[in-house]
Amino acid sequence: MVQSIKDTTTLADGTKMPMEGFGTYKITEQDQMNQAVKAAFEDGYRLFDTAQFYNNEQVLGNAIKKLGINREHIFITTKIPEPKQGYESTLKAVDESLTRLQTDYLNLVLIHWPIHSQFFNTWRALEDAKKAGKIKSIGVSNYHRTHLELLKTQAKEMPVVNQIENHPYLTQEPLVKFDQQSNIQNQAWSPLGRGLVLHDETIQKIAKQHNKSIAQVVLRWHLQRGIAIIPKSTHPARIKANADLYDFNLSDDEMKSINKLNRNHRTGDDPELVYEIEHQY
Repeated sequence: MVQSIKDTTTLADGTKMPMEGFGTYKITEQDQMNQAVKAAFEDGYRLFDTAQFYNNEQVLGNAIKKLGINREHIFITTKIPEPKQGYESTLKAVDESLTRLQTDYLNLVLIHWPIHSQFFNTWRALEDAKKAGKIKSIGVSNYHRTHLELLKTQAKEMPVVNQIENHPYLTQEPLVKFDQQSNIQNQAWSPLGRGLVLHDETIQKIAKQHNKSIAQVVLRWHLQRGIAIIPKSTHPARIKANADLYDFNLSDDEMKSINKLNRNHRTGDDPELVYEIEHQY
C-alpha cells in the first residue's frame, strides 16, 4: 500500500521515481507556474512532468529556480515531440530541454508519441544521451504493445516507463498487464479522463463511502493498480486534495466496480494513427 505522496517506485534501471507527480500541461504563464509549483512542492510533490510540446519548459525551469529547490530533491520528466524525432535532432532536443529547464541532467525523457520513420533512430539517441549522463532514465509515451515489441527487436535497453492515457473509461488492462510483466512502469496521463469521469454515479457512491471526492477515489484506484499518476491543476486547494490519497484504501469490490466502467473511450489521439501519420491530430 502506498503510504505517502513521497513514496517511490524503483524502475527497471534502478532509478527511484515518485508514484505521484505534478503535471504541467497547459500551464504557460510564469506567475501561474510559480504559484502552482510552490503549492505542489509544499504539498509533497517531487516529480514535475513537462514536454517540449507544452511550450513551458523554460517557465517550469524558472519556477523551480525561483523556489530555490535543491535539484537532487526533485524528479523532472520531459518528452521529445514528433517534429524533433530522429537521431541528431533528438540529441539536440535533449540539449534544448536541459537549457530551458536550467539543469545539467534530466531524470526521465520520454518519446512523446511513436512515429514510424524515426522509430529506432529516436530511441538510439535517447540511449546515447543516457550513456553521456544527460538523462538518468529513458522511456516512452503512448506506446501500444505492438510498438514495444517492435522496439525490442533493436533496442539495447528497453523503456522503464510507458506514460499512457488511462482512466476508468479507458483502463487499458491488457497493455497495463503486458507492461507490468515487462517491468515497464505505467504512468497515467489524464488520470481523470480530462474530467470525463468526475460525474460518474458508481464512483460517486464509492467516494461518499470514504468521505472523499470522485477525483481522490480515481487517483487512489490508479495507485492501487500500481500505476503512477501526474494529476494537474493550478488551484492550490485542488493540488492539495490530489495529494490527499494516502489515508484510505479501496476494497477489492470497489476496485472491480471501477474496472467495469471501461468503455475504451479515448480523450486523446490513438497512438497507432499517430504512428502512421507522424503527428498528433
